[in-house]
Amino acid sequence: MKDKSRNKKTAVVILAAGLGKRMKSDIPKVLHRICGGTLLDFVLDEVARLEAGEVVVVVSHGADDVCSEVGARALCCEQSEQKGTGHAVMVALEALDPRFKEVLVLPGDSPLIKASTLQGLLSEREEAAAAASLLTAEVDNPSGYGRVITDGSGHALGIVEDSDASPEELAINEINTSMYAFDRALLDEALKALKPNNAQGEYYLTDVVEQFMSAGRMVVAIRGTPEEALGINDREQLAEAGTLMRKRINSALMVEGVTLVDPDRTYIDHGVEVGRDTVIMPLVFASGATRIGSGCKVGPCSEINDSVIGDHCDLGFCWLDAVEVADRVTIGPYSKLRPGCKIGPGCKIGSFVEMKNTVVGEGSKVPHLSYMGDADIGREANIGAGSITCNYDGESKHRTVVGDNAFIGSDTMMVAPVEIGESATTGAGSTIYKDVPANALGIERTEQKNVADWREKKKGHRVAGRSRRVR
Repeated sequence: MKDKSRNKKTAVVILAAGLGKRMKSDIPKVLHRICGGTLLDFVLDEVARLEAGEVVVVVSHGADDVCSEVGARALCCEQSEQKGTGHAVMVALEALDPRFKEVLVLPGDSPLIKASTLQGLLSEREEAAAAASLLTAEVDNPSGYGRVITDGSGHALGIVEDSDASPEELAINEINTSMYAFDRALLDEALKALKPNNAQGEYYLTDVVEQFMSAGRMVVAIRGTPEEALGINDREQLAEAGTLMRKRINSALMVEGVTLVDPDRTYIDHGVEVGRDTVIMPLVFASGATRIGSGCKVGPCSEINDSVIGDHCDLGFCWLDAVEVADRVTIGPYSKLRPGCKIGPGCKIGSFVEMKNTVVGEGSKVPHLSYMGDADIGREANIGAGSITCNYDGESKHRTVVGDNAFIGSDTMMVAPVEIGESATTGAGSTIYKDVPANALGIERTEQKNVADWREKKKGHRVAGRSRRVR
């Protein structure tokens, strides 16, 4: 991006005070989420790339929640009364240091805007020495948007609201995106002259632009893309924005060498990292602070959140949340790994295995049908099918320790706290509630009894019972 050094004299105003009535939600509109972030997150991320002198977010509905989301990324100022976009900018300017000679204004519900487009809006205004520049877009269905009338050379001549447009004006497909760059001094002057001459009694920022054009001051129209113009007013538009953002995310991953077998059915959130030569199968959901290494196969039908996956791993039909997975690990199908799990290199976590807060050493296997909770499993250990760490005594959680090269027989119940020593073995079907020393066999079974002719005796008993009921 060029010309960023010039942006130190620029202040950015993000309008985030809207109620969003059509969302039909208690959540402030700008805090609705797509692809792992709020609408406001995406706007703030792109604005941050401009490296502007100051950023102000105008808030009102849900002010505390919105300001909490903004954090240290910008200054919040509250519009105590909803008096329109012009009034919101008046409120912002009161909070701005006068040293900023240029003001960029954009809505907080336009998550698809790009920093490069905003930079163009700033640079074109400066180069043309214009009072303002505004971002427009040509869309297939302009209904509901203000139409921008230009002279064909990039100069705006007027903005006509949809409700006030003539049939000829309604045929114009170039719309106003509500994104502007202003000369600060001229903006201050125009805002002071602004009147609420409308049925709503509000101060409209578009009237400032009209003032400039009526006074013969230059307003430059910069053409953006239709997707950048998309503002979010209802749930349908929210879903549309999510679809467009996913395409943008997935396209960037594929450019960097990631194979997405079916991009339209792959759900990777903003900020997730994926290494080259990794293959992502359909219906994979990757979110949060997830990092997936190179040369992996992920999916199908897997959900990975806040997890780190090493190189050359094979994950399918699994659910991972806040876990660390080293290189060359196989997980699934139908495995569930909960927070606190750390899986060492070359491990296998097999079908219908659930784990929580468990560390598994290099080369160990938990192949199937087991629950390992609050456990430390050493290197090259094998956990037989159906084994369980009984980690909760009704009051507290306790840990189970399984040593290197240990062999846990199928259907072993390990009652924590308990330790299975290095190279120790447990007999299948045992309930182990005492430590098993290294190299020892721990076995716990009651005596088996066989009842001779049991089936015939049971059959005879049933026949006799039926005979009595008949009588």
